[in-house]
Amino acid sequence: MGRSAARDPSRAPSKEAALYSWAVRQAELLRAGRLSEIDPAAIAEEIDDVGEEEYHRHESALRVVMLRLLKWEHQPGWRTRSWTLSILEHRRRVLRQLERSPGLKSQLEQALVSGYEDARLEAAGETGLPLNAFPSALPYAYAEVMERPVVWPGDES
Repeated sequence: MGRSAARDPSRAPSKEAALYSWAVRQAELLRAGRLSEIDPAAIAEEIDDVGEEEYHRHESALRVVMLRLLKWEHQPGWRTRSWTLSILEHRRRVLRQLERSPGLKSQLEQALVSGYEDARLEAAGETGLPLNAFPSALPYAYAEVMERPVVWPGDES
């Protein structure tokens, strides 16, 4: 951003130079009804990006649960309390994301499949077991991912 732009508060910084400042400025212009001054294509792109980020956070939380479940199944002697707590924490994240963004429910199957593909690779890497030790296709239904009991001794309710 050049000096003239820095002195002229009505000019929004470029999206690349300062995304946060650009977004704040675009919101101000929208609220003020100054639609001729906004950048609609870039705003649409940013809205798309927000949706993608929500999806990826959702998929990531499912991936962690499935990774821990795979390790739980394939290495029972290595189970730790931290695996249990990680499963519980990430299940809560999945539920909170679905509460905040109910539209993610329509992408649930895809998020499970994609998340499992990554979880399978990570499980092989973390356990040292061969990749083919883990099912190549998603072995879990959503209900099992979210409700399968994984209780650490002493934490029973």
